[in-house]
Amino acid sequence: MEMTVDFPGGVKVDAHFGNFTISTDQPIAGGGEDTAPSPYILFLASLATCAGYYVLSYCKQHQLPTEGIRLVQSMQADRATGHLDTVTIEIQVPPSFPEKYYNALIRSAEQCKVKKSIENPPAFEVHTKVIA
Repeated sequence: MEMTVDFPGGVKVDAHFGNFTISTDQPIAGGGEDTAPSPYILFLASLATCAGYYVLSYCKQHQLPTEGIRLVQSMQADRATGHLDTVTIEIQVPPSFPEKYYNALIRSAEQCKVKKSIENPPAFEVHTKVIA
């Protein structure tokens, strides 16, 4: 897979791949117009939505109702460095959801590919190339 990134103006940065474009911006305090999420917020959202996908898939596979289920993600940063320290994902279920599936929902969320990529990070290579 390949993504192309360009700069549509201001501090906006867009990623293009397949039939999709993901737009990002910075908050006003960061010099942006706050017209789209920042790349970091998209990264955090990718964790929550990935976990959500796996919970949804488990429920569909086992014919469990998904009405009333939601995930709430919270993040804590190290006060000294500002770096992300802890990500907590809470899977909220309605009272009618069978308790015997709670742990299975947790195991499903833990299969998230984004989470696994952070736990076992890839090598990064960054270089420049002159194009004509």
